[in-house]
Amino acid sequence: MAEIVVLYKTPKDAAAFDKYYAETHIPLAKKLPGLKKYAVSKGPVASPAGPSGIHLVAILTFDSVADIQKAFGSEEGKATGADVPKFASGGADLLIFDTKEV
Repeated sequence: MAEIVVLYKTPKDAAAFDKYYAETHIPLAKKLPGLKKYAVSKGPVASPAGPSGIHLVAILTFDSVADIQKAFGSEEGKATGADVPKFASGGADLLIFDTKEV
C-alpha cells in the first residue's frame, strides 16, 4: 500500500476552511482514481509538546506510489490539486510514501 498524507496548517479562518473542505474538497478528492481509503483527523491536532500548528491531517491510501502519481495526473487529480489554494490559506505539506506492516 501507499499513502499521501496532507498536513493542512492553521488557516486564517478555521470555520470557513472546515466548511469548504467538507462540502467541496472531500467530494473532489473522493473521485481520485484508485483511491482505496480516505481518512481525516478529528478534533485538534497536537504534538507531544502541545499545539502543533496543524489544523487537519488527511490520509489517502492507494495500492502504490505509482497509483498516487497516476491519480494526481488525472483530470480528477488536477482538479483536486488546483482546489487546495482556494481554502488552505495556511498552506499544506504533502508527503507520499509506500507503507509496510511491521
